[in-house]
Order: sequence, then structure tokens, then C-alpha cells
Amino acid sequence: MREIGDTLSDLRKEKGLGQKELASLLNLSVGTISNYENGVHAPDLNTLCRLAEFFHVTTDYLLGRTEYRCPPEILSRYVALDYTAQDIVNTVLSLDAGAQATIVDFVRYMKHLHSSKASRSQTSI
Repeated sequence: MREIGDTLSDLRKEKGLGQKELASLLNLSVGTISNYENGVHAPDLNTLCRLAEFFHVTTDYLLGRTEYRCPPEILSRYVALDYTAQDIVNTVLSLDAGAQATIVDFVRYMKHLHSSKASRSQTSI
């Protein structure tokens, strides 16, 4: 099971924040953030919920109980006019292994296209 300090440190770095910036945004001391990240102390329940909300992850993800980062309400978000993220998950799970592998390959391809497009637009700036 992953430690909460490692997860917090990784999430903070993903957002490009230093400990001081995160502490300021959450109205905590730098020492408190450092203690969380180094496993000296763990956040109380209220702070744990605030951290999960700030980083848009579940408390279970912060606690290392799951690798699934997204809050459950993200599943009800519409990705098309009449199709939610949950509909997509349920559809994929209902398919045979070969069809699931094809979908995963397609998603990887689309992610690659998106990443390539994003890096080209950043280079042209």
C-alpha cells in the first residue's frame, strides 16, 4: 500500500507547486505539509477531505487504498450528449477481451495524437 506522504508529494509536484505554495493555498503551515509528505504526521479527516477536493482525487486514493484517482461523481459527467463516463465504462466491461484490447489500443492512439498535437502547439508559441 502506498503511503499518503508519497501520494501528496506526487500530486503537489504534478500541479507544479512547492510546499510553500500548497501550504498557502490550503491555509496550512509549510511544516505541516512537510510532515505529511515525510510521514511524520497524517492529516486529520477534515484536512484529508480538503486535500482530496483540492487535488480532485478520492480520499481512498490519498490513503493508498485504491489507484483510482477520480472522484465517483466524475462517472456521471457527460462525454457526449447522451453518454456518460459510466456508460462508457459499463460498455467496455460488457465486451469480450478482444474488443476491450482494441478499445485500449484506440484510446492509447488517441492519447498519443492529443499529446503530439499539444506539444506542437506549445512549440509554435
